[in-house]
Amino acid sequence: MKPYLTTPSSGDEYMSEEFFIKRAEDAKDLPLPGYMTENAAGMDLRANVHEDIQLLPGDYKAIPVGIHIALPKGFEAQIRPRSGLAVKHGVSMVNAPGTIDADYRGEIRVILINHGTEAFIVRRGDRIAQMVVASVVTPVFTEAGELPDTARGDGGFGHTGM
Repeated sequence: MKPYLTTPSSGDEYMSEEFFIKRAEDAKDLPLPGYMTENAAGMDLRANVHEDIQLLPGDYKAIPVGIHIALPKGFEAQIRPRSGLAVKHGVSMVNAPGTIDADYRGEIRVILINHGTEAFIVRRGDRIAQMVVASVVTPVFTEAGELPDTARGDGGFGHTGM
């Protein structure tokens, strides 16, 4: 399946911020991340491995994806598992979602984990994760002796029942 590509048309509003992407030197043959459908929130990231990597059940490994990005201040990239890998193979991410900060310039890596019952093989070019770019709010907290009351209060895990 080819990635779904969009082009600006009159009347569309686009952010004025510039987002840059650079392929790793050893990833020139891999496609850049792309949206697979018109309304996809995440763009697929591909494994930049030079030999197959086996993940046994319970194993986890950091897999490079062959790109470096530069985000403007006020943005982050969230790296998320692919639902197809989870449902078909039990493969997910250890730190889901992973966060790529606006000031990080290294190659992005995805920490895959095999929660399944059989070995999973990661091959060069496999779509292994998704990247969603989102805006970030950086609050300035003021310490307070008391917080405003709410109906929920301090009700935590499972407080509303089953």
